[in-house]
Amino acid sequence: MRSLRRRPRSRPVKTPLDDDDLLAEILLRLPPQPSSLPRASLVCKRWHSLASDRGFSRRFRIHHRDKPPVLGFFDGYSCDFQPTLEPPNRVPPGRFSLRGGFGDRTRSLGCRHGLVLIFDAERNQFLVWDPVIGDQRRIAIPSGLATRADKLLINGAVFRTGGYAHFQVVLTTADNDDKQRRRALACVYSSETGLWGDLISTPLPSEVPTSGYSVPTVVFPGKPSVLAGNSIYWMLIGNFNGILEFDLEKQSLAVIRVPERMLQFQFFMMRAEGGGLGLLLVTGSGIQLWKRNTDCDGVASWALGRTIELNKLLSLNSHTKIVIGFAEENNVVFLWACGPVFMVHLESLQFKKLFETNIVSEYQPFESVFTAGNS
Repeated sequence: MRSLRRRPRSRPVKTPLDDDDLLAEILLRLPPQPSSLPRASLVCKRWHSLASDRGFSRRFRIHHRDKPPVLGFFDGYSCDFQPTLEPPNRVPPGRFSLRGGFGDRTRSLGCRHGLVLIFDAERNQFLVWDPVIGDQRRIAIPSGLATRADKLLINGAVFRTGGYAHFQVVLTTADNDDKQRRRALACVYSSETGLWGDLISTPLPSEVPTSGYSVPTVVFPGKPSVLAGNSIYWMLIGNFNGILEFDLEKQSLAVIRVPERMLQFQFFMMRAEGGGLGLLLVTGSGIQLWKRNTDCDGVASWALGRTIELNKLLSLNSHTKIVIGFAEENNVVFLWACGPVFMVHLESLQFKKLFETNIVSEYQPFESVFTAGNS
């Protein structure tokens, strides 16, 4: 009788997804929506272990840092968070709640790179807050300004540096104490060194008011800054209406004049298409997108790029439209139109009606990568 020989067991064939490093690279390229990693973690225990790892969550955030979604917006006056995404990507409003509350003399100055910059006038401190992971950093303003902070209207901007490992805060204000020598001031704080740099200044134009009422020029905190190219920009209002520029490379300030014909409209600073500084002008039935160009001789001029007929796009009857926020990474504008609040993507012209309100506020869009595994 012939004996039966056992065949050796063949080893299971490995697939590319059995390689942890390759799997991590695949998951890293999932869309940066809040539900992406939680959904992936449901596939199996191995995927769950990787997708819920804090180190991987940080890599996921950094990988998508250049194009994060608009998770919602913070109210500039109360710092309450309002989500704008639909389920399953909708972030609960209470998830981004500021610990310690929001005082009467506290104001949010804007969001950038997943950080919120808040100024506490009671303590003369900036608060840099990462709502996704909950980190907070309090920074006292430079002592030279703190002694007369009650006479200054402090403004500022925050942005990440060093591959997102650090951040910087640029403080800006207008010094009108010496009426013959009015000037704009700036100072830069680095989280890497924990120090403020030297005070930087530039003269402010001495405009004569035509109305007979003199209003000191200030760096307006009612509209957040814009980061475009290598510069940060703020609005100047008062006797002189224009724009204040801080060049991050040269560490210098400059004042930009806005043509008189533009000042007749409601305008909002934005990052222009293709980069650089742009302006959004609200007209009767729509908006105009302008860009600031500089020729080879260094002479700057404004050029009209596009006109968008918002009344047709949004089926509006009202000619009253107010720009209440701009998401610079996604090129999305927030508009109030006598009740309804819209988000409009200026490239695709896709829009979404968020809600209706009779209260016009300042919305500061929050663009960041968030997953349920973040803490």
